[in-house]
Amino acid sequence: MKEGSEVTTMDLQTRNEIDEKYKWKLEDIFATDEDWEKEFAKAEKMIPKLEAQKKCITKDVGSMLKGLKLIDQASLMLERLYVYARMRRDEDGTNSIYQGLSSRAQTLAVKFSAALAFLEPLLLSLDEQVLQKYIEAPELAEYAFMLNNLKRSKAYVLDEHGEKLMSMAGEFSDGAQEIFTMLNNADLKFGSVEHQGQIYELTHAKYIELMQSEDRSLREKVYRKFYEAFSGHINTIAAIYDTSVKKDIFYARARGYQSSLQKALFADNVPTEVYHNLIDTVHNNLDAMHNYVKLRAEILKIADLQMYDIYAPLVSEVDVSYSYEQAQQIVLDALSVLGEDYGMLLKKAYAEGWIDVWETPGKRSGAYSWGVYGTHPYVLLNHRKDLNSVFTLAHELGHAMHTYYSDQAQPYPLAGYAIFVAEVASTVNEILLTKYFLRTVNDQKLRKYILNHYIDQFRTTVLRQTMFAEFEMKAHEMAERAEALTVDSLNRLYFSLNQQYHGKYMGDDDTISYEWARIPHFYTAFYVYKYATGFSCAAAIVRKLESEPDMLKKYKQFLSAGGSDYPMEILKKAGIDVGQAVQLCMQEFREALAEFEKLNV
Repeated sequence: MKEGSEVTTMDLQTRNEIDEKYKWKLEDIFATDEDWEKEFAKAEKMIPKLEAQKKCITKDVGSMLKGLKLIDQASLMLERLYVYARMRRDEDGTNSIYQGLSSRAQTLAVKFSAALAFLEPLLLSLDEQVLQKYIEAPELAEYAFMLNNLKRSKAYVLDEHGEKLMSMAGEFSDGAQEIFTMLNNADLKFGSVEHQGQIYELTHAKYIELMQSEDRSLREKVYRKFYEAFSGHINTIAAIYDTSVKKDIFYARARGYQSSLQKALFADNVPTEVYHNLIDTVHNNLDAMHNYVKLRAEILKIADLQMYDIYAPLVSEVDVSYSYEQAQQIVLDALSVLGEDYGMLLKKAYAEGWIDVWETPGKRSGAYSWGVYGTHPYVLLNHRKDLNSVFTLAHELGHAMHTYYSDQAQPYPLAGYAIFVAEVASTVNEILLTKYFLRTVNDQKLRKYILNHYIDQFRTTVLRQTMFAEFEMKAHEMAERAEALTVDSLNRLYFSLNQQYHGKYMGDDDTISYEWARIPHFYTAFYVYKYATGFSCAAAIVRKLESEPDMLKKYKQFLSAGGSDYPMEILKKAGIDVGQAVQLCMQEFREALAEFEKLNV
């Protein structure tokens, strides 16, 4: 869904003019800035105490417990300082006071990291039986998962000399990513296109906006001009990406992993089969994606659909408006299936200063949920009174409730959940809101608009990200077989995947061959698959909530699990097998597509 209409700074209320009920209460973290300063002074004094743990933390179980508790205490202090300062700065980025506090908190974080640099190597240097003794000690139950995870990684830790070399290599190992970032964001110029007497200057953001134009001729001009910039630097970009892939392979082989894919998935303890099964399951359901492309061509009345038509709106913008209070009630009603306790927490969030609602001069754009252990989570919004804002409220409250349930149920060392599951709860809320609208909205155009938005989430978050994941996997496999990653081989690989995923109803214009060259995520290898698995798990959870009586209880257990186990195990306890979830997600996509097709007959 598109953002609401542009609001100029002159149209905005200042922060002082806004009613307190629409502002978050950061006083729940620190009552005053003076309290922040007092805690900062205490935190600075913790640094020598942390450094001193190197000599005593492994002495015995009691020393280990005392040392880890001290580290937790320092970590929580730093978290409180950092979160408060950054969120105050986000209220108004021009406020020099909070710019200063934020900078000081960042510097303190670096000092803390340096003070604790000894910890992981020290624990890994322990004899395996000694480490196992700590894992099994009842007094250290809160830390058993962390210690077990360290033990699991021990097989891939080098000797002292090897680790020193790896550390030294770290100073330039992110070079490919940094070079691409500079080229992509600073040096690459996209120029402009002229259309019907108007000049359109192209940027990354403007490209996406113009590709959603209803004017096909404009879309084609923009598309070709945009990719000219990448094709004009394609040899350089191919060399940068080749370097990035070789870096991944170097680290995997140096540590003894079977492949760069295995190394990337190791931290989350995700078997490589999960990655392969995602791709295989999507392949087995590509006929649904091909039907979507066919339907798109029919609705747009385009005989030769091309990739520059993929973002063209199938339903024009709907003119609906929701006050913030209406949005609150809609979200409350839509999420009522999650139980009375969940609803009470939503009301608490509305009433007790968890949410910062309105856009004000200098406020950070977009939306997020954040917070600190021991205090309720927070949500930053820039509410525009449009449909997108209702979905944003539901989404961010999903993050907030995940955090709240985890913090309430888990001790500090186990409360934080992994990125692998971080978008599940927020997406569950969005899907529940979609289904609520489809049940309650009678206006056919609005129903089509909402359903189209839902279908696009499957296309962009599951199918497109899986295509990206397959490209990454095959590019790394080519390099691991010592095959050259050249412009021709990368373009050929990407073009063939794009044809496979979009099917025979999509034209074969080879300009799309260059799209791989503009994807920043490819420089954080094997990350994008998490978007697809996360959305799939959320879709599966919603389907099970609709059909299985005990699923709500299991879902609450998922929300409460935090980081107490590996993400796959947490999902299993909630009755979610990732492979089955992808299949259920594809079934949901088919059903949504069939309903959308009926509305367009």
